[in-house]
Amino acid sequence: MPQPCWSPPPTLSSLWSPPKLLWKKSGLTLENGETSVMGRIKEVSLTSGPPSPSCQVHHSAPALVFSAGGYTGNVFHDFNDGFIPLFITVNSIFPDGNYVLVIHNCRRWWESKYADLLHTLSKHPIVNLEKANATHCFPYAHVGLISHGFMTIDPTLMPSSINLTHFRGFLDAAYAQNHPFPSPNISKQKARPRLVLVTRSGGAGRHILNQGDLHNAAEECTGAALTHSLFLRPGSVLMQVVPLGLAWAAETCFGNSSRELGLEYMEYKIGEKESSLADKYGNDDIMVKDPVRAQGKGWSTKIMDVYLKEQNITLDLVRFRRHLEEAYNKASKFMQNKG
Repeated sequence: MPQPCWSPPPTLSSLWSPPKLLWKKSGLTLENGETSVMGRIKEVSLTSGPPSPSCQVHHSAPALVFSAGGYTGNVFHDFNDGFIPLFITVNSIFPDGNYVLVIHNCRRWWESKYADLLHTLSKHPIVNLEKANATHCFPYAHVGLISHGFMTIDPTLMPSSINLTHFRGFLDAAYAQNHPFPSPNISKQKARPRLVLVTRSGGAGRHILNQGDLHNAAEECTGAALTHSLFLRPGSVLMQVVPLGLAWAAETCFGNSSRELGLEYMEYKIGEKESSLADKYGNDDIMVKDPVRAQGKGWSTKIMDVYLKEQNITLDLVRFRRHLEEAYNKASKFMQNKG
């Protein structure tokens, strides 16, 4: 479980200063042995005491300093490790909204992709530490982001009981400013639920092998991209295909947050015969027969690779079609009631 990363707001002259601070993002990093990701997060030095460098740029607002490195580029981590902790931090430390974002690993494509969110969070120009060639001075600084866990905001730890629905409200407001969405001119009688199939591709594992047949079955009657559930209207139906050994991850990363956001969350837990692990290890192997026991008391890199990267899926279309029909009926009812 990610731990909150706090630092008090001292003045620059009294800033707590170990020899070096290693940027550490929330999420599955050092806690799970994935030390390789730390190579993508820069190390910075904090020093205090005289002589202080002369200020070339003065800021009246304090600084919020964090890294956009690590797993950035994966939409789940962009939000789980980045924007949700950022939202928690600014609402906890800077309730007046007056602060400057000072960002390490602030790559141009990332800043451009999330410009609407960043500019809504702070009215001040971003200070990109890779490009800054002057000495910036702030009244004080907060270093690091606060995390409450996977895809969650704990209202008991927040002022005014802010929760995940407030974060979705922030997303709606940020994107609505520059991208107004016209209401579709579709009558309730003609409207039909729209199925969006989010699947993985390439050799990263958890790929649906009979995707073509699945497409046909869907007409007749998952992975990081499920993070887009943050943008769904309350009452929308979200169904997640859960591979072997990943029930806890499905619930922790998407199940809990979907329910909190008011979605109709469904799961399709695959059977042993639908997993490629049955072909590789055999139906009677503990990795297939009892994933909970196989994982033991920890989630080692070896175990993680088996269930996350080695495993692909061939869906039982007869069984899966029943889940699709249930999802379709739920979505149809929602559309008739809400439009």
